Amino acid sequence: MNNRIIKLFNIKYPIVQAGMVWNSGWKLASAASNSGILGLIGSGSMYPDTLRDHIKKCKLVTKKPFGVNIPLMYPNIKEIMDIIVEENVKIVFTSAGNPNEWTSWLKKFDITVVHVVSSLKFAKKAVDAGVDAIVAEGFEAGGHNGREETTTFALIPLVSKQISIPVIAAGGIATGKGVLAAMALGAEGVQIGSRFVTSVESSAHAAFKNAVVNSKEGDTKLTLKELTPVRLMKNKFYDDLVSLYSHNPTKNDLQSFLGRARAKLGMFEGNLDEGELEIGQISAIISKILPVKDIVCEIVDEYNKTIDELKKMY
Repeated sequence: MNNRIIKLFNIKYPIVQAGMVWNSGWKLASAASNSGILGLIGSGSMYPDTLRDHIKKCKLVTKKPFGVNIPLMYPNIKEIMDIIVEENVKIVFTSAGNPNEWTSWLKKFDITVVHVVSSLKFAKKAVDAGVDAIVAEGFEAGGHNGREETTTFALIPLVSKQISIPVIAAGGIATGKGVLAAMALGAEGVQIGSRFVTSVESSAHAAFKNAVVNSKEGDTKLTLKELTPVRLMKNKFYDDLVSLYSHNPTKNDLQSFLGRARAKLGMFEGNLDEGELEIGQISAIISKILPVKDIVCEIVDEYNKTIDELKKMY
């Protein structure tokens, strides 16, 4: 494999391990990078000093490229960006905000910038902001989603035909066949989240990992669209949320019910009843907890095997 994403990040395979809250610490990011893909630290669940510590630890265990995912609505955004520069991080993925605010500033320090979008409209805005690539994420993805509810299969050809910078597909991808399908639709790389939640190196609680591998089709739902749409696993918290919706709640009612640190409670602390369990639809096909290197090998092997099978068929 050799394309613009591989060259942009200087990686062996055009795969990005998503920078997920409460999952993507230095152990996961470094293991991903050492496996030939791009590892990302997820800063969205970290205080600034915690992020700095994770960056430093990542540097100690990998000499391969890695990056940091930064939600642009982060309350300490200036401090986070200063840490990125001070620690000489050279790849930043931005999400949940306007890329115009920080892209040009980051690029002054020769930092590669990638922005996550959920629609063609926002993809074009990211291009205008000067990003180097975009992640086009379908609403199959776990966690926070766009309001358009466009699937990955619909979004990737729509975006890739109309922008000139590289497109990274995300949402519903966890296998080599999924990677190949995304490439066929026009992507030059993929971002994978849910599959790496169930890696040994993920910082998610063991109870959450086990819940993911035991999940079935239909166990995730997109909800809280009045706030920020989020795909999560059904549990007691979700059932209580459904009951609340039957009373026509206001945004304030929903925010009050959600409270603070629900995602930490569920994914990091392992409270499967009251926590927010963010995971993608593809969780239904994940059946094992494996080291990152084994996950990457499985994906790459299946990708190559599928290409060979298709050649024989056609």
